[in-house]
Formats: sequence, C-alpha cells, structure tokens
Amino acid sequence: MKKREMLQFVVEDMEFGGNSYGYVENKKVEVKGGIKGQVVKALVKRVKKDKVEAKLMEVVEPSSLEKAGVCKHYGQCGGCSMLSVPYEDQIKIKENQLISLFKEENINGFEFLGVEKSPNWHEYRNKMEYTFGDEEKNGPLTLGLHKKGRAYDIITVDDCFLVDEDYRKILRTTVEYFQKTNLPYYKTMMHTGYLRNLVVRKGINTGEILINLVTSSQENFDLSEYKNVMLSLDLESEIVGILHTINDSLADAVKCDELRVLYGRDHFYEKLFDLKFKISPFSFFQTNTKGAEKLYSIVREFIGEKKDKVIFDLYSGTGTIGQVLSKEAQKVIGIELIEEAVEAANENAKLNNITNCTFIAGDVGEKVKTLKERPDIIVLDPPRPGIHKDALKDIIRFNAQQIIYVSCNPKTLVRDLAELEKAGYKVLKVKGMDMFPNTPHVECVVKIEKK
Repeated sequence: MKKREMLQFVVEDMEFGGNSYGYVENKKVEVKGGIKGQVVKALVKRVKKDKVEAKLMEVVEPSSLEKAGVCKHYGQCGGCSMLSVPYEDQIKIKENQLISLFKEENINGFEFLGVEKSPNWHEYRNKMEYTFGDEEKNGPLTLGLHKKGRAYDIITVDDCFLVDEDYRKILRTTVEYFQKTNLPYYKTMMHTGYLRNLVVRKGINTGEILINLVTSSQENFDLSEYKNVMLSLDLESEIVGILHTINDSLADAVKCDELRVLYGRDHFYEKLFDLKFKISPFSFFQTNTKGAEKLYSIVREFIGEKKDKVIFDLYSGTGTIGQVLSKEAQKVIGIELIEEAVEAANENAKLNNITNCTFIAGDVGEKVKTLKERPDIIVLDPPRPGIHKDALKDIIRFNAQQIIYVSCNPKTLVRDLAELEKAGYKVLKVKGMDMFPNTPHVECVVKIEKK
C-alpha cells in the first residue's frame, strides 16, 4: 500500500466530526466523509504504522441507511454529509458517537439523556454565507458553497434544503442579476475582482431579513438597481436592511473595511422565548433559532430553580445564555473576548429591561482573576478549541458547586471534563442537542457538580 494508490473498501463506522473508516488488508483506512455501509473508493494520502489516511473520491454503492430524499446538490457541495440518512438514524449515529467519546476519556457513571432533535431538520438555518465564483474555470458566474473537497470551485445551491424558499429566491435572483453585469468575481489567489460574498440572515421568529452584499473596492458599481430588484421579490418575510460591505482583506473571509446601508437598517431583530435580540451583520448568533431555544431550555433545566444564585457566564458571546438565565439568578456576570459581542450583550440586556446581567470584555483567563464575586454556578460555552488549560485552572479555583458546560465540539469537551474530574468534580448528566441536522456536528450540555 503506497501513496496515490486507489483503494476500495466498505465504510465500517463513522467517527465524530465527519470522518469514517474501513479496512484494507487488515489496515485501518480513514477518510473525511462517508456513511456506514457505503462502498467507497479513496486515494491514499499518507501511510502510517497504524493506519492509512486517504481522500474519499467516489461512492461506489450507497449504504442501506441512505433512505431519505436529498436536494439536487447533495454529493457535490460540502454543506451536508448525512442528508440522505433519515433523521431518526442521524440522531442514533450522533448518540453512539457521543457515548464513544466519553468512554475514550474514561468518563462514566453519569446519566446520558440522549440527543434532543432539532424542531426542524430541513430549512432550519437563519444565516447563510455564500461565495461568488465559478464551477469550472472561465465558466459562468456562480454563487453558493464550495464543491466538496475543492478549494475554489463554487456551486450555486439554489435547491438547498438547509434554508427556506426566501433564501433560495434571494440567491437565484442575485446570481442571475450579476451574471448580466459581467462584473468579475474576486479571485483569492490573485487578489483581483469585485464580487466576494452574499450573506443572508433572518429572524426566524420575527420574520426580518438582512441582506449583505460583500465586494472589494476594485469597481465603482451603482447598486441601486440591485437594491430595487431585491425589494421587488415576493418573499414570506420582510427585508428590513440591504447592506454593502467593502472588504479588501486578503483573507478568504467576510471582513468589513466599510459598511454602506443601501436600504433600511444595519441590523435585524430576533426573539428567543420572550427576549428580543438586536443582531448586527457580523454578530454571532446561533444559526438554528428553534434549536437554540431547546438548547437553552436544557441549560435552564440543568440549573433548576435557584433564583438566589450568582452565575458566571464565561465565553458569553452576545449574552444570549446569560439573559435567558437571568430570571433564574440573583446576578449574572458574563465574560467575552470580542468587544463588539459584549457591546451587543449589554445593549440587548437594556432592550429586554434586564438589570441583573453585567457583561465584561476581555480574555476569560485574565478577567476571572479580577472578579470579586464568587459564583455558585459557572456556565461555560467556549469556542471549538475548548478552554485554555490556564483558564481552566482559574475556573477550578472558584470552587463553584455546579458547572454547566455547553459545547459545540464534544472532542474538546471530554478533554476538559477529564481535567475537571481530576480537580474533584463529577459529571452527573449529559444531553446532546442537534443544532446542525444533516451534518456531523452536535451540541452537548453537561451538568457537573463538586464531589
């Protein structure tokens, strides 16, 4: 077995995060993607002592698990990897993967409450970030998502199941409009071109839509007609703002050098439970609104009726968890590194007439050292890399009776939980929340108490 060799094998199982594996000549072969039971072809990238790393090239035979209807882009675009699997089976797969991760870290003796389903497993996303490009070199302009396994090829995903018909209409109309203008799309390697991204955000509970066209400054194009075309669309929801973001960053990411308002507001509103949140074009907000309500209900359920307690909301983002928990606490103190998110959190607290929440900008590891209050409960909701080891030590020193850990990456979650157990804590309850149907990802909430 050598590099660049093509292998064919049956996918034996799937691991958390989107990888799967099979065996060839009794050697484990790992690929990105793949569904248990598929017969696949894969190109060897690296041969190691204990395993082979390969790139999945073709599905020769589908899995017996693949019984669900799919959109026309499935298998081509990199957005979904499990759309063909019925939702009940997706949940079972994620439950088994979570249990395996906890076993690998020898974390046991807790109550596993399974994985809660998303209220919607189609059309659940409230934000889509599309990229301008082409599907093949010098082909017609496209607007959508990257082709699976391709760095530059973009496929127009106008039949995507992750979003509702409003998104699909905005996408179709935008790409058709700009195809007629012959404006060049931005080429990231050459740093030339004009059209970069289209970001569409929607308040699922409020019905407000924010459209953000992202371009470079390399053309001076009048977008008045485009604005009018968008406003003429027959949509279920209401467009409350159309924005033009100038982005001359060399990075292949949506950044803002200048923001121009073409129509309406530079923000929209969304509701969670009875709370209202003002969301700017670049604010973080959970991409599954209905799922977020379920997620925060799990957190609230794990905390219970403890209205006299001080809660620390660490990695608080725009303060959604802290504000949802404010009715259950005497005081909530949130810490978040990104200043814009903290400003939004404090503004939203005022919007909701919440007076017992304070949000502080700064690094969690540094700021926790300066707090005079001592928490009864700590809520942790860190980014995908988990909690820095120094910050975790400071969190442990608070000696809080209870910790609720919310994680979007169970791999780093179990690593951090192992350290917390060494420090005298015990994992009591674990519950998954499927915020990302049809993908390999899952959110997880863990209740931890001091022994």
